[in-house]
This record gives sequence, C-alpha cells and structure tokens, in this order.
Amino acid sequence: MRRTKQIDVKRALALAGTFSFLCSCSKACLLPFLTLYFRQLGLSPSMTGIIMGAKHCVTLLWSPAAGVLSKRYNKRRVAISCSLVFSAAAALLLLLLPPVGTPGAQSGTCDASNLSSSKSLFDLTTSTKSQTLPTSTHKALVSATSPADSVGGSGPPNRNDTEHSEIQLSQGNASAVLNGSRREPAVVNTTVSSLVSAERSKRSVIPPDRVQGEPENSSGFLGSLKVMKIENQLFFLMLIIVSVWEWMAAPVEWTVDDGLYEYLDFADASDRHSSTEVWGLLGAACGVGGAGLVVGQLNCLIAAHISRSAVHFYSYAGLAVLALPVAVYLPLYLNKKRDRANGLLKALQLVYGSPCALLCAFTILLVGVVTSALENFLLWQMEDHGSTELHMGLSLALALLSQAAFPLLAGRVSKLLSPGRVLVVGAASLGLQCFYYSFLWGPWAALPAQVLSTFSSGALWWAVGIQCEDIATPGAERSIRRVYGSLCLHLGRGLGSFAGGFVVQRFGVTWLYRGVAIGLMAWCACLPVLQWKAPRQRRINYSRLLAADASEASDSESEPERDWLDKAMEDDRDNNNYERRIRH
Repeated sequence: MRRTKQIDVKRALALAGTFSFLCSCSKACLLPFLTLYFRQLGLSPSMTGIIMGAKHCVTLLWSPAAGVLSKRYNKRRVAISCSLVFSAAAALLLLLLPPVGTPGAQSGTCDASNLSSSKSLFDLTTSTKSQTLPTSTHKALVSATSPADSVGGSGPPNRNDTEHSEIQLSQGNASAVLNGSRREPAVVNTTVSSLVSAERSKRSVIPPDRVQGEPENSSGFLGSLKVMKIENQLFFLMLIIVSVWEWMAAPVEWTVDDGLYEYLDFADASDRHSSTEVWGLLGAACGVGGAGLVVGQLNCLIAAHISRSAVHFYSYAGLAVLALPVAVYLPLYLNKKRDRANGLLKALQLVYGSPCALLCAFTILLVGVVTSALENFLLWQMEDHGSTELHMGLSLALALLSQAAFPLLAGRVSKLLSPGRVLVVGAASLGLQCFYYSFLWGPWAALPAQVLSTFSSGALWWAVGIQCEDIATPGAERSIRRVYGSLCLHLGRGLGSFAGGFVVQRFGVTWLYRGVAIGLMAWCACLPVLQWKAPRQRRINYSRLLAADASEASDSESEPERDWLDKAMEDDRDNNNYERRIRH
C-alpha cells in the first residue's frame, strides 16, 4: 500500500515566504540602479529606453511560455535552480563592459570627499597624460570637465544647491581647483581615463579603405560591430547581455507561483497563497535600502579599476545563490488536470467581454507606461539634483514599505470608496507623484512623495483584485490577475520604455514626467464617467451566498419559501420509512 505524503501548510508558507524575500531582495539590490549604471557607462537615454523595453518584452513573452514548458515536462525545480544560477552569471557579465569616453560616463554620485581623496592621483595622472595626449584630446579634456557637460544624455543638470566648479588645466601639469560652498559635483575623477580610452578606441576603429581591403575580417555581425562607433558597440553588447539575462531570470517568479498555488490548492489552502506577497515587498525594501546604504558609504573606486557600482551586481548574484538551497526544498505540486495556457485564454475572453474589465485593463496599461518612466529615469533626475545612492535607496525603500502598509488601511478605504473609485484614486496618486518629481530641488526632495505609494501601488492593486473577483468564473480569478499584473503591466512598461527614452533624449526627464502626469490625470478625469456609462454584468458569487447568514436571508422570504428545505427533508424521511416497511 502506497503511503500518502503528509502536507504541512505552515512549513510550505514559511519556505515560500523565505524564497520570495530572498529573490525580491536580490532583484532590488540591482534593478532599480541598473539604468543609473547605464548612464555611468555613457549610454544615451534613447539607448537606455530601448534596452529596458527589450527587457520587458522578453519577460512578457518568455515567462508564460517557460511556465507552461516546465509544467509539461515536470521540470519546475530544475528550471528554478538553473534560472537562479545562470541569471546571476549573466548579470556579472555586464561588469566586463568598459565605459565609453563621453561625459555621460562620468558619475555624479561621488561625494566631494571622494574627490579630494583622489586629488593627488588625478594630479599625477593629468601631469603625465598631458605630455602624451594629442592637442585635440587635450582640448577635449578641458571642454569635458566643464560643468555644462558633467551629465550626459539629458542636457545640463539643474543643481540649485551647488555652484559651478572651475577646473583650470595648465600645459605643464594639470591641477584641479574646486570652488564651491556646499557641494561640488565630482566629475574629474574619471575624465582622464575615459578620454584616454576614447582616444584608443578612435585609433582602433578600422578605416573604410581598410575594410574594403579585408572583407574576410569584417563579414557578419562581428565585422559590423568593428566599424561602429564605440557608443553603438557598447549599446548592442549591452542589449544582447540584458536580453539573455532576462531570458534566464524570467521563469523564476511564474514557475514558483504556479507550483506553490497548486500545492496549496491540493491541501485546500489556496486562500493563503497571497500571504507571501508581503514578504516580497519587505525583501525588496531591505534590498534597495541596504544596497543604497552600503554603496553610498564607499569610495568611487573600491579597487584599482573596480567602481563601487559593482557592489550592486555582486549583491544580486550573492543573494540569488543564497536562495538556491531554499529552492531545493520549495513545496511544488504538479496538477496535470489544470491547464494554465487555456486558463489565460479564458481569462482574456472574460476581460474582453466586460466593459468595466476593459477599462481596468487600459488603466493598468497606462500605469505600466508611467511606472516605466519612474523606474528608468527617476534616479537620473535625483542624481541631477545632488542625490547620492544613499538618498535613492532610502527613498525607494520608503515607497515599498508604504505599499506594504496598505492592507492595514484596506478595511477603512473599502467603507469610504467603491473599488472603481479606489482605482481612480490610485492612478491619480501615481500621476501626482510624477508631477512632483519634475520639480525636485535637493537630495531628499523625492522622499515625501514616496508615501503616496500607499495608494498609487497598494490601493490600485487592491482595486484590481476586487475587479478580478467580480468578473471571474470559478477557478479563473488567478488567471485574470495575471492578465492585469503580467500581460497588461509588462506591455505598458515595454511601450513606455521605448517611447520614454526618446522623449528624454529630445526634451529631458522633467518634461517626460510632466507629460505622463498630465496624460494619466486626464484619463483619471474621464474614467469615472466611463465606469458610470459602462453596462454592469454582475455574476453570482456562490461562495458569498453560502457564507451569508441564514437568519438575514430568511427575513425577506415568505413562510412557504422558508420551510421548503424542511418539507423536502421530511418527505425524503417519510419515503425512506415507507420503503423500509415494504421490505419488511
């Protein structure tokens, strides 16, 4: 006789919560600061937007496919373990790419103390290089160290709390002279090295006549990379590595969520599946706050040629490997009767058939567009106004903690506002945040707006969950949540990243935030009217009917309707007694 395996729900939830905490902490150590790293390497805003848009597109397409394949071949645990290991390795590959010799490659997050500590090294380097560099490079050095070119991609920085730093270079030996009362942007610590690398890259570019003479060395994709500018070479290499990295990392969340839900559903405890979400938010808050706190206290260079930004990548890889033993013991169950692919198709049909659900889906699409603008360029805006990674990490951590605190207010909010109104308030709060970020004035200026994440994230997704319950048929609620949370949101993030990069390239981060804020607020003004005009299709929720109090239901019923069940039971009892008499 085969022994039945006992199911421990508390142990399963504890392991799932630990895994969610570690994975969210790992991602938060790196992903919020990734676009800032792109800026330090010298990528333009349009290039950054294309890379992040491609990343979201890979997640949109590959996550459902990987979940279906891992379930079909019963390889969920193998897929999770391989995804953790290979994603950590792919992320470390980004550290192998050198920065380009452009002003965008200069980091503005180094403090003045870091600049003064490396002043002697700068003097020695400039005095040596000024004798060997060509005249054009020496002129470029003088022009690159001007305050107007200290930040690349989004135009000159708007720093109201700082004064311009003057750098005077003599022909014999170049010495740095800083004039400032409170804080000076540290732009000279990487100028010489970046310009030297740029000069070397210009010399290494193959001229057109030589390319025509050596067709065998320049054929194919690698040959085309050789004749490109160094910025374009870095962009294509970064695009390939980030796409491969996301292809490795995307299956984790979807696969773990499927396995855990089916495990709890087999134990009749699927209602406790959402309890692991709060651990993900707490892990993300610890990750982004801890990474910002640690990196903000380091010098610009933690080793000979290693920037302090590498700590983000090492933290991500270390926590991903740390989550690997937990993944081995994760409670996963394979329910072969449940087809998730068909579930998503049915969920799409349910959303398409409900006007209110379509309005909610379009709202989430717009929220994804606005969220991509915040994720990609908020740290750029904060850096332009004097914020270090310490300010950035603590601000983002406060936003995540505010989002995690909304369940404490959900009861009161539900009594004051309907779910449709809560959806409007959440989207409007997000638009108000964007509009506020366009008027930053100092390092800590972004901190007060993070409290609005209680409504812009917490309340918004609570309202989406209520919308899912209203239109869902039995067993389709979770699939509808994925239509909103995965498909619509990632589609909006992808489109927003592609468009936002070009907008920042042309108009700047400030006008991007003002534009998306005005657009989202205009939609929020029209949404209540559209919700009121939309026909409502109410479905019978049998679980709520069974949970209702029988005494309250009996007050509105007549006497014959109230006793029909008792009469039916009495008739059945009489029939059974009559059959027994006949048998005897």
